[in-house]
Amino acid sequence: MFILDAHLDLSMNAMEWNRNLRLPVEQINAREKHLTDKPDRGKAVVSLPELRKGNIGLVVATQIARYVAPDNKLPGWHSPEQAWAQTQGQLAWYKAMEAAGEMIQVKDRESLESHLRLWMDDSENNSKPIGYILSLEGADSLVDISYLEKAYQDGLRAVGPAHYGPGRYAQGTDATGPLSSAGRELLKEMERLNIILDATHLCDDSFWEALENFNGHVWASHNNCRALVDHNRQYSDDQIKALIERGAVIGGAMDAWMMVPGWVRGKSNPVSMGCNLETLIDHMDHICQLAGNSLHVGIGSDLDGAFGKEQCPYDVESISDISKLEGLLRARGYADTDITNIMHGNWIRFLKNAW
Repeated sequence: MFILDAHLDLSMNAMEWNRNLRLPVEQINAREKHLTDKPDRGKAVVSLPELRKGNIGLVVATQIARYVAPDNKLPGWHSPEQAWAQTQGQLAWYKAMEAAGEMIQVKDRESLESHLRLWMDDSENNSKPIGYILSLEGADSLVDISYLEKAYQDGLRAVGPAHYGPGRYAQGTDATGPLSSAGRELLKEMERLNIILDATHLCDDSFWEALENFNGHVWASHNNCRALVDHNRQYSDDQIKALIERGAVIGGAMDAWMMVPGWVRGKSNPVSMGCNLETLIDHMDHICQLAGNSLHVGIGSDLDGAFGKEQCPYDVESISDISKLEGLLRARGYADTDITNIMHGNWIRFLKNAW
């Protein structure tokens, strides 16, 4: 079945991890065999050939670069201008992949429908370009509000105002507090440009304020359930219900610490913690029960979000294994229509409505 994955950090991996994503993951990992600078070295599960192997023909692909103030201990850039420049390097990589025929940007209804026709025929996927919808994860790199329209002209179609910690526009995971005045202005400009609000990573305070101040289209590209993993990175049932009321789709994330309670980074492992694709379905099912239907959940794997095989479901050797969800959902009693909704249908319906 055709799959849409609503969250991958492809350009970050290409530029900051120095990975040639045109290669099979085995070759990427072989080249990293002796590297120790990052915990997921030699454990990559994402590459363009693996996306094709899994029939994952359309992704929401990010730009990401955090600004950090002097008292912020998170990794990041020391000025918004540096962060902007980093995102422009990431954009250049996507454009290079387009020039090589590896990817193609999807940014409106016409390009979406054209890409779906290409991927939903019966021909082999080996040479088909991966479609990508450009999203900005954390808005700190927007030097000022005027930069948003520059980004829109380059194809940006979704923005998450915050990432981890405090931000220039909103407060993110592990932080608290409201939107800044610039954050409220950002939402107005996003609404004017018809840019999707990605609620993912907004802290509780900023989440509720964002929903109150934004009248456009909202999704949560990669978010799991606080009822199953009690951490502020996940959303509470009240937040999930609010997203459902707004017509949002929520993408199930495959970062193990977001899937099972009690995960300790660097110590826990997926097998001992019982973290597999069934665990992801537990989160998806929880959202479906809250909604009373299957119309508000999809896939937002985040399988290249600064982790790899050491911190993803143990039955995922590469991102192509997302395709296993079809059979697992059917075994759970999900009807074919529901499975289609989850694998791609809900995201496509959302995009067609937004565009």
